[in-house]
Amino acid sequence: MKSKTVNRRIAKTIIYLLLLLLAFVMLVPFVWMITASLKFNKDIFVIPYQWLNPEPRWQNYLDIWTKIPLARFTLNTVKLTVIVTLLQLFTSSFAAYAFSKLTFKGRNVLFLAYVATIAVPWQVYMVPQFMFMRRLGLADTHLAIIILQAFSAFGVFLMRQFYEGIPDSLCEAARIDGMSEYQIYLKIMLPLSRPALSTLIIFTFVNTWNDFLGPLIYLTTESKKTLQIGLKMFISQYSAEYGLIMAASVLSLIPVLVVFLALQKYFVAGITTGAVKG
Repeated sequence: MKSKTVNRRIAKTIIYLLLLLLAFVMLVPFVWMITASLKFNKDIFVIPYQWLNPEPRWQNYLDIWTKIPLARFTLNTVKLTVIVTLLQLFTSSFAAYAFSKLTFKGRNVLFLAYVATIAVPWQVYMVPQFMFMRRLGLADTHLAIIILQAFSAFGVFLMRQFYEGIPDSLCEAARIDGMSEYQIYLKIMLPLSRPALSTLIIFTFVNTWNDFLGPLIYLTTESKKTLQIGLKMFISQYSAEYGLIMAASVLSLIPVLVVFLALQKYFVAGITTGAVKG
């Protein structure tokens, strides 16, 4: 017994050390980005690198707002991210309720066909998709991006897996009490699905906020571009201003970090939805 206990402790110690090493490797680039955002260009690539800057240059965080229309790019990104996230929450949860709690002909086939689209890379159909949006007159508009990202096969799959864990007897009891399907969805299913909804919010928010290729393809007018495109423009115009570039990158990470920290207590429960069933 002692040998087994010792072996388990050694194994746990090794695992924790490996996890700490991986965490360190992943955090070093972010720490470098933050420290570099508070330096002059001449100090960023000095060897050995000075991690603690005795005189941080906070002016970098003020200068980036005047170099490019960063405020406009940020507002555009916030607009698209909030609208797409809300739409995906509604469409994914609504469709998932139908696939999990309603019975209709071809339900399983339709669900499998829809979820199978996850395996198809977006690059395969982005050209015909763009041509379709252009024929509708939606090129160079935010509406094109909103329409294309309002539906998510991954979101439907995630929410359906969670709904499958809710007893059908709960819905049957609500129907007996006279509740409609819409009332069951709004008053029973949604309140019970906070972990899955929080997970979907995080994934959708991060993907939409960091989306680069979509806005690059559809948006040509500068006043309509997003933050990620703005950062690319900033790098193109000020390729040597690494301090300013890092400051802009740090600011672009803040909303993602805030959303994740606000919802992280639900994240683990939501991401493991459907992994274990009793």
